[in-house]
Amino acid sequence: MSTPLSRRALGGAAAGAAAAAALGATATTAQAATAQAAPVTDPQERPFRAAQPRRHSRRPNILFILGDDLGWADLSSYGSPHIRTPHLDRLARQGVRFTDAYSGSATCSPTRFSLYTGRYPGRTKGGLAEPIADRSAGLEPTHPTLASLLRDSGYATALIGKWHCGYLPDYSPTRSGWDEFFGNFGGALEYYSKLGLGGEYDLYEGDAEYKDLRYYTRIITERASEYVGRDHDRPWLLNLNFTTPHWPWIADGDTEESAEIVRRIKAGDRSALWHQDGGSVEKYKEMVEDLDRSIGQVLAALKRSGQEQDTLVFFASDNGGERFSYNWPLAGNKGSLQEGGIRVPSILRWPARIDGGQVSDLPVFTPDWTATLLELAGARPHPAYPLDGTSLAGHLLRGAEVPERDLFWRVRGERALRRGDWKYYRGKSGRDQLFHLSADSREQADRAPFEQVRLAELRAAWERIDAGLLRY
Repeated sequence: MSTPLSRRALGGAAAGAAAAAALGATATTAQAATAQAAPVTDPQERPFRAAQPRRHSRRPNILFILGDDLGWADLSSYGSPHIRTPHLDRLARQGVRFTDAYSGSATCSPTRFSLYTGRYPGRTKGGLAEPIADRSAGLEPTHPTLASLLRDSGYATALIGKWHCGYLPDYSPTRSGWDEFFGNFGGALEYYSKLGLGGEYDLYEGDAEYKDLRYYTRIITERASEYVGRDHDRPWLLNLNFTTPHWPWIADGDTEESAEIVRRIKAGDRSALWHQDGGSVEKYKEMVEDLDRSIGQVLAALKRSGQEQDTLVFFASDNGGERFSYNWPLAGNKGSLQEGGIRVPSILRWPARIDGGQVSDLPVFTPDWTATLLELAGARPHPAYPLDGTSLAGHLLRGAEVPERDLFWRVRGERALRRGDWKYYRGKSGRDQLFHLSADSREQADRAPFEQVRLAELRAAWERIDAGLLRY
């Protein structure tokens, strides 16, 4: 079969697991890993091209959906050999699937800072926490956000689900530009009791506790479906932030496991939510497939509302996968600046303006989406808080070239910068490495000894950006 493929589609040469998924075959992970094969692609998928000019469309509604700790290859459309995600796969077929898309950081709250501010997490004090774990830091209400800038330009704004950018009384979505908030403030919660890491109850409507002891994913799915189904009188932004498939590893119906974790939390076990003695590949599969069904319900509600054509839907993970994720062929996972810690599944659909069935290998990261959404919505960044992302609006709508630029990441003990196909990386070993990602998406062939000039250039570029950020 001959199909047009972008040269970096799905990270270059993928393993046999990817090929098996593409062919609709079933194979064990061990079998799949034994051979190199062509990249995963839908036979109808083609490299991205901007659509021909169409009718004038109004400013889009924006439904921005985040999964939590979802690995790059945890969707069947990204090569998972055992997880089935038909609703997100359909979303990809109806829009653009990005193969070289990255999160703004390697953990939850810094990436959310980069999305909400459009800037590197290290530009704000709250963004230095990796991730936020107490009440000492948060997103300052005085800092402009995606929500506040869109609200000031006429959008209704809401955030449903995980906030993780600070706690009450100082920090809240309703203090940072969102008209409505329903969800949890912390980084994790037990799915039934809503108890957080410190044993606190963590489900709120606005700034007031809201009691509902049903499975959390069901609750926020209902809320999001209700929001998109409303008779809105102006364009809207909905940030829909699932906690799925973040630990604890509890699926809908696992009430006995829930009760045991609650017992441990109430007994003072502050590690109970981490659930290091629980979970499995099968349980993780169940949680991801539930996430997919839940997103399908929200998208069905959007379609019933008659707003589907004029709504831009974006889906991504907040960072790379965790213990049970399927990241092949990437190395590393959540917390690391290796590809598996920051490269994430990313899908964009906007029927009124962008054709479906497309794949893009353009390197992009979270702050780019902030800049893009602001431009598409006709909103301007605040001049005192310049964005670090590049708007892709001209590229998506008119096919304009995106100039080569550097994608930058910094976490404690690690650094990374991507320029074109090249990635500069220094891990906790302190050794500078250089990888050519289109040929080596697994980051196994260190080219630093053979590309000393290039290595020096990328290291200097990283250090120039780092010099302008807050110190840890």
